[in-house]
Amino acid sequence: MVNSGGGAVCNGNLHNHKKQSDGSQSGNCSKNGIVKEAQQNGKPHFNDKPIVESFEEAPLHVMVFTYMGYGIGTLFGYLRDFLRNWGIEKCNAAVEREEQKDFVPLYQNFENFYTRNLYMRIRDNWNRPICSAPGALFDVMERVSDDYNWTFRFTGRIIKDVINMGSYNFLGLAARYDESMRTVKDVLEAYGVGVASTRHEMGTLDKHKELEDLVAKFLNVDAAMVFGMGFATNSMNIPALVGKGCLILSDELNHASLVLGARLSGATIRIFKHNNMQSLEKLLRDAVIYGQPRTRRAWKKILILVEGIYSMEGSIVHLPQIVALKKKYKAYLYIDEAHSIGSVGPTGRGVVEFFGMDPRDVDVLMGTFTKSFGASGGYIAGRKDLVDYLRVHSHSAAYATSMSPPIAEQIIRSMKFIMGLDGTMQGLQRVRQLAKNTRYFRQRLNEMGFIIYGNEESPVVPLLLYMPGKVAAFARHLLNRKIGVVVVGFPATPLAEARARFCVSAAHTREMLDMVLEALDEMGELLQLKYSRHRKSTRPELYDETSFELDD
Repeated sequence: MVNSGGGAVCNGNLHNHKKQSDGSQSGNCSKNGIVKEAQQNGKPHFNDKPIVESFEEAPLHVMVFTYMGYGIGTLFGYLRDFLRNWGIEKCNAAVEREEQKDFVPLYQNFENFYTRNLYMRIRDNWNRPICSAPGALFDVMERVSDDYNWTFRFTGRIIKDVINMGSYNFLGLAARYDESMRTVKDVLEAYGVGVASTRHEMGTLDKHKELEDLVAKFLNVDAAMVFGMGFATNSMNIPALVGKGCLILSDELNHASLVLGARLSGATIRIFKHNNMQSLEKLLRDAVIYGQPRTRRAWKKILILVEGIYSMEGSIVHLPQIVALKKKYKAYLYIDEAHSIGSVGPTGRGVVEFFGMDPRDVDVLMGTFTKSFGASGGYIAGRKDLVDYLRVHSHSAAYATSMSPPIAEQIIRSMKFIMGLDGTMQGLQRVRQLAKNTRYFRQRLNEMGFIIYGNEESPVVPLLLYMPGKVAAFARHLLNRKIGVVVVGFPATPLAEARARFCVSAAHTREMLDMVLEALDEMGELLQLKYSRHRKSTRPELYDETSFELDD
């Protein structure tokens, strides 16, 4: 009921991996210059390191007070809307013009209810203007509001040397200019800033080819193609790989770019519980047995969409188990390594290296240059016929402007730095320092009694705050302590699971981390945030593979 094979796309079809002359599938893979056997006794071989993740539940009274907070906020929201409608309170929100009252409204008033009555009250914690490089320390422009965050004005004061715990600057490569960036300056002088054309027309430069060859070498795959925008790398390429008559199995916590790409493709989409292999296998089994709805024809392709590190949960994909299911049911695997490439694995090559697996086990390797590489854009990598197909059919290649040459050079410089091609071991040392900082930061937060989510090796560290009032107080108090954090709430997270998301960097010194931890310890006592009782989550799909429900 489904096409066999585990290869790549060529002319719209998926093909098997290349065979050796004796008919057997090639089983060797190179890792750090050493060729290892990818299969032993006919079975896939991978690093069976234990996956240590935590998704602890909050005490009952915390959840009760959280929902009560949203309920009380909703009641006051309706009261304030009543006062606005009667002109008792000034309405600062967008409204339809009086002369268009008989027109169909551009938007429903209720759709803005949450924004104007809750988000606006705590809006000062987002979109803070930064006026320096996003290194381990950065500068923030101070702003205040005189109308409860509907508008802001700048005071002219700069908050200097704020500890940056929010940027995805995992390896510290997004930094101020120094002599090591000389090549980027040279490229800027030689090529300029913009390309002013698409890859299909006059926009393919030698720098793009150099970068693509380097990415392929870095990932140990046949070929790679780079794009100017990370979000578009997913949203514009997934529709080129699958379409009507295909099935996409998507993790429920996938990034919006993956979700948008899946929807634009026209393929049938089914969701499996986060990192839950039983949920995924049931969907795969049903897809193979029953085929497409009504016609019962075989699906043209079955594509599994996952991420390397999930940016809101801090969890790492269970790649060995997913690869095993993919091979068992002859499906295809697309992995988004936006957060994991450069940040995990012994040499920073992402979750494939983290689990000691063969890159050829993943049909489509996607990643971005916006995090660990201190630049922008993304890549698709894999078999050569896959990349050649995308060069022709990718919407991003056909319609989007090519990557800026200085950006391409920054990525080349960063990647050579990580690979040690600059003649030093500093890149590898940063990868190791990031892992060391991550383990230290997570361990200390656990010891303090905070509830944190995710894998112990993940540099993305979500700290659960729950109550909407505490979200604002947490971020404001820490900024007063010159610590910049990202706080996240609904709809980016479940309603009752608002959180702060810390991003650990190799550029953070032990002194910086200790300062942050000391401030967090005080905030935990002040705001009563130390909820941990070392119990499992009320969302069983995050940890228990025997407990899941599927929609019809």
